[in-house]
Amino acid sequence: MAEQEAKKLEAESPVTPTPPPAPEPVEFKQDAVQEKPIVAPPEQKPEESKALAVIDKVPESAPKKLSGGSHDRDVALAEVEKEKRNSFIKAWEDSEKTKAENKAQKKLSAVAAWENSKKASLEAQLRKIEEKLEKQKAEYAEKMKNKVALVHKQAEEKRAMVEAQRGEEILKAEEMAAKYRATGQTPKKFLGCF
Repeated sequence: MAEQEAKKLEAESPVTPTPPPAPEPVEFKQDAVQEKPIVAPPEQKPEESKALAVIDKVPESAPKKLSGGSHDRDVALAEVEKEKRNSFIKAWEDSEKTKAENKAQKKLSAVAAWENSKKASLEAQLRKIEEKLEKQKAEYAEKMKNKVALVHKQAEEKRAMVEAQRGEEILKAEEMAAKYRATGQTPKKFLGCF
């Protein structure tokens, strides 16, 4: 595109014998905030206005190629301001994100602390219930042992009674046998199981 514009300038140069003056880039002023070129009103000859029309396109295609003018400084200052504004926005955004992360971490740690305290409370209740159950189990076990001991004692007493009764019956049988032998009589009930 720059080559086409250069060709246009060369093509129009033979029509106008004088080259365009050097301060022409100064004629284009740019607003620092809006960055739009402002063209000064043409007060020159019609031939020079043609040159201005051709040069009009040159600043649009390469505004940074002009050197040493207030236009370059304005453009540079506008870019610096824009970069500064963007860096402030980026810093603000990072700050807000960091605040949000910190706030979320604080809330998450509070939730974790709450959860841990509730778990500890429930575990303490569970241990208390387990201790109570263990105590009850021990009491019931002791009661059962006592009952077992009592049953064992009663069983021993009954065994002793059975042994004593057996001994008495054996003694009675021996006495009766001795009596039958002495008298020569036979018992009435002989082998009672038959």
